[in-house]
Amino acid sequence: MFPSFSHHYAALPDRMRAESAPTPVTEPSLIVFNHSLAQALGFDAAAFDPLKAAEVLSGNRLPDDVRPVAAAYAGHQFGNFVAQLGDGRALLLGELPHADGGLREVQLKGAGRTPFSRGGDGRAPIGPVLREYLVSEAMHALGVPTTRALAAVATGESVFRQLPEPGAVLTRVATSHLRVGTFQYFAARGDKEALETLVALAIERHYPDLGELPESERPLALLEAVVGRQAALIAQWKGLGFIHGVMNTDNCALSGETIDYGPCAFMDNFHPATVFSSIDERGRYAWDNQPAIAQWNLARLAETLLPLIDADQERAVEQATRAIEAFSERHEWQWARVLRAKLGLCQTHEPSPGADLALGEALLDAMDQGSADFTLSFRRLALVLHDGEPGEPGEPGEPGEPGEQAEPTQGSGEAALRQGFERSQMLNAWLPRWRERLARESASSAELATRLEAANPAVIPRNHQVERVIRAAIDDDDLAPFEHLLAAVTRPFETPDDDALIAPPARDQRVLRTFCGT
Repeated sequence: MFPSFSHHYAALPDRMRAESAPTPVTEPSLIVFNHSLAQALGFDAAAFDPLKAAEVLSGNRLPDDVRPVAAAYAGHQFGNFVAQLGDGRALLLGELPHADGGLREVQLKGAGRTPFSRGGDGRAPIGPVLREYLVSEAMHALGVPTTRALAAVATGESVFRQLPEPGAVLTRVATSHLRVGTFQYFAARGDKEALETLVALAIERHYPDLGELPESERPLALLEAVVGRQAALIAQWKGLGFIHGVMNTDNCALSGETIDYGPCAFMDNFHPATVFSSIDERGRYAWDNQPAIAQWNLARLAETLLPLIDADQERAVEQATRAIEAFSERHEWQWARVLRAKLGLCQTHEPSPGADLALGEALLDAMDQGSADFTLSFRRLALVLHDGEPGEPGEPGEPGEPGEQAEPTQGSGEAALRQGFERSQMLNAWLPRWRERLARESASSAELATRLEAANPAVIPRNHQVERVIRAAIDDDDLAPFEHLLAAVTRPFETPDDDALIAPPARDQRVLRTFCGT
């Protein structure tokens, strides 16, 4: 059933990881298994045995060729540097070849104590495991680079946080688990040799084209490449109303994948300063702060690479600074690209992203003023184009007169859009601007509507829905709601039969705080 593992990370020098065996659990049982991902990783589907899978993926009975290790890393947590963190409740089993030709690291999260546990129990409650499974698979379906979930296994044991909860183990899959914090760990120890090893590993795994460069140029080129991927990633997060919640440097991956779905959440009503994480008391990781924090994290990576960039520290700082300062422009370009897609725009008429960026951000301002739902507002733009009645203000190519903006004639699609706004003055002013811009696209209304529906999801893992399915699993031992929600969020651009999965929460359903599972 299980394919053969390779062990690139376990073969690194001892100081870079610690061998550690999983702690056996009492009664493992499979909660969910990702058969499509397993097939891509070479699992033998015909030999699939849920009992055996539960034994292996709980850590109770590992295949003979597995060499579990916990990786060493450090990190800035909410701006405070901790020189030793490491995998305190996660074990890397090894790497498997993926159907796309790359390697994937397979990790058990919640498999028990490791040498890096720092007094923790090394376990994971079922709630955070189900949250990470749902959200990471939703992000993959939404086209966002992310770690993925292969399986969730119940342990038959309780995990004690604020209250006792059922325990579980998540099998997480990533192109690698290299983090900014991995580099920080060895930079703090003055271990240049380890840093060189990490640069070579990151390039081999994630940026193979950089291997063609002279060796002396690779550290700076790696930094520039990571800056580019992070700029694109954060723009994608923002375009979904996603708030990571714990953007510490140990959760910033060199691959450009989203990693660690602890107190993450998606916005309902749009407000740029939105925070959900219960531990983010000052809003450090709010929605609109995420680009600045990503750049800050990348500056910490740059600091670790200075000895490798140039022997002359002044020249190294100058080159690294230019790379980090480039983040702002690269992110703005990516953010404009995301907003253009969400507005149905394809053709670029300006040499810079400025005009379309301003148009997109004006809609966000209108949503903020109107307390409008982020996801539904963008999704309903397509409905405006579906109205399709000649002469109606919603028809591209025939923008309404300025005097008609306050109370325009509405089709059902525009009415649905307006229905989500408590105050619509700014929306009234914005809609003619959008129609005028759409008129410069070489596309029909139907084509533009199809484009909008392909860019704006109908379904996201809304906080209240995630909480609902977690409570059903914990309180009633009922996984059917989880499976129902998982099926919907992994087909996010399809309109589900269940309208409740699309609807924003009622006032008494709102989940305003999310929690980490540690």
